[in-house]
Amino acid sequence: MTDAKDEKLWNSNYLKVLTCNFLLFFAFYLLTPLLPIYLDAQFHADKDVIGLVLSGYVVATLLVRPFSGFIVDSFNRRKVLTICFFIFFIVFAGYIGAGTLLMFAIVRTVHGVPFGASTVANSTVAIDVLPSSRRNEGIGFYGLSNNLAMAIAPSTGIWIYSLTDNFTLLFWISLAIAMVGFLFTTWVKIPQREIVANKPVMSLDHFFLSRAWLMAVNISLFGLCWGVLGNYVAIYGQEMLDITDGTGMFFMILSGGLMAARVIGRRQLRSGQITQSCTVGVALSSIGYTLFAMSMYLGAWSYYLSALFVGLGNGQMYPAFLNMFIQVARHDQRGTANSSILISWDLGMGLGILLGGFVAQYTGYVTAFIMVACVQVAGSVLFVVSTARFFGKRKLHN
Repeated sequence: MTDAKDEKLWNSNYLKVLTCNFLLFFAFYLLTPLLPIYLDAQFHADKDVIGLVLSGYVVATLLVRPFSGFIVDSFNRRKVLTICFFIFFIVFAGYIGAGTLLMFAIVRTVHGVPFGASTVANSTVAIDVLPSSRRNEGIGFYGLSNNLAMAIAPSTGIWIYSLTDNFTLLFWISLAIAMVGFLFTTWVKIPQREIVANKPVMSLDHFFLSRAWLMAVNISLFGLCWGVLGNYVAIYGQEMLDITDGTGMFFMILSGGLMAARVIGRRQLRSGQITQSCTVGVALSSIGYTLFAMSMYLGAWSYYLSALFVGLGNGQMYPAFLNMFIQVARHDQRGTANSSILISWDLGMGLGILLGGFVAQYTGYVTAFIMVACVQVAGSVLFVVSTARFFGKRKLHN
């Protein structure tokens, strides 16, 4: 048997897939914190309308992801990834041409389809190119790549906008980044695999990993928290804390926390201490969201410190959850396992975007973020009390 230390984690195909994933999320989330500001400035949309428009892509993503997992498990994964990523890249042109709020809402919603399919295909290809003895560790770094993109991209977008005051330029930059990501998909080579024959024609597990239902509920709660924070932090800082240039710094601190978490959590994942790593992550995130909710009363130091704790927490929590989903699935269900965690995360995030907009419209942003802190703490308690034990009973392999 080959020793884990002898098997190469950072092989060329894994690096290509990691780059694809980073660029996919970077292109998408470069725009995310600025879209509420754009919709307000360009179309004079109310907060609840902004929430509806921005949550449209999540609905589309949720509709396509169950089928994406089945398709990825049933057909050539590299071809599926290339086609989906190409469509994802092309749809960015729609933002540039959308002249009305309705057209923008349609483009944003449509964009959720290739985004959802590409994330499932790419994460499944990543598992295929990883050596089995380094899979836990590799999945951890893979999860970091999209977490890091979701943290760095918003700060980059905010910085570019502060220099240029030009939303159209940001749409073109996202288009170009997505094109580079598409090119990387064409260079990936994955090992041949045998398509499992004689599967039941209709089965829930083709579309969602029912064995992981409690884990899905749990991570949906954390996705809800991220949905509110990621989409409304810029406008919250601007309106409530009079922080106009500090949102970029917020996301930079957040990304620093994510990277530090991977260094801290790497050994635990490699040794199989997945639930221990996740417990630390959800606890740190709870501290972070609580500090953010209190920043209106405690001041800017609480606002920026919260970014560090949320980064440290999510950097340990999400890769651990990704490993848990993979470990309760059969080897021929990797695509389904990946689509299931992404469905769960996006369902929570979509609810967060929608709920955050409505709560902010009628009770204010402070109340919205206090709600988020409560949800995060409730999710953490659920994990410690029930989900960790649920996973231990259902995992099939390491």
